[in-house]
Amino acid sequence: MNYAISGGTGFIGRRIVTRLLEGGHSVAILGRAPPRDNRAGIRSFLWDPMRGEPPAESLDGADAVIHLAGEPVAQRWNEEIKRRIRDSRVLGTRRLVDAIGRAARSSAKRPRVLVSALAVGFCGDRGDEAITESSPPGAGFLSDVCREWEAEADRAADFGVRVAKLRVGFVLGKDGGAMAQLVPVFRAFAGGRLGSGRQWMPWIHLADVAEMFIHAAENAASGVWNATAPNPVRNAEFTREMASVLHRPALFAVPRFALRLAFGEIGPRMLDSARAVPDAALRAGFRFQYPELAPALHNLLD
Repeated sequence: MNYAISGGTGFIGRRIVTRLLEGGHSVAILGRAPPRDNRAGIRSFLWDPMRGEPPAESLDGADAVIHLAGEPVAQRWNEEIKRRIRDSRVLGTRRLVDAIGRAARSSAKRPRVLVSALAVGFCGDRGDEAITESSPPGAGFLSDVCREWEAEADRAADFGVRVAKLRVGFVLGKDGGAMAQLVPVFRAFAGGRLGSGRQWMPWIHLADVAEMFIHAAENAASGVWNATAPNPVRNAEFTREMASVLHRPALFAVPRFALRLAFGEIGPRMLDSARAVPDAALRAGFRFQYPELAPALHNLLD
């Protein structure tokens, strides 16, 4: 298959591109910076989602489009950063879908499927409630962004394109993401739970989330999938497992006010609880390599 991938040079995108190349597929990468990847099977195109549609030739001949691009959420928020978080997702997805629509009207071969990254933050802070793909949206900035973001992705169906939307959880990988920040803290004997530690963490191994995007593209999936492992854990359990694998104690608890001081508005959101379960992926026959936290952490950190 021919794939076009926005955000293909990012944390998740790099893993997906490598897996696709290993499978004999060709990949067009859309990104804001000049790419450094010259492997066979890759074409590269500059695209800034904040400025306009992707180049038409980037979608030429694409069977599937995977959309990952977006301003990082895990940074200290201000009004400008929040605007970029929203616009990069809402306007960026709108512009990508508009380009897909133009490709559908001007070419006999339009993309057959759009697999768009979304966020499990769609449902907000839900305590101990089990969150499935049919759970209603939450309230607040991130939930509002997710609702608009999903609506823009859904527009691709107007052009005869199958749409799959993956609400991605807390991705564990050793070459980026939150783990790159957490591991040094634990190695320095400063790791600990956040708040009470009772909040649920919807985690997933990087290998599994990459495979889930490919599975959704190639196996007629549509609608919403929770891109999370089938066994979410509370923050306190995650902290204990991380400390155990790294052979460090977990002595500290970080209170809400300290998170607010350190990270600003996003700090208290780290205490949100999302007990998300991947019902749709399991029903579709997706098989997780790392359904349990301890083996996932050992794979990444041993």
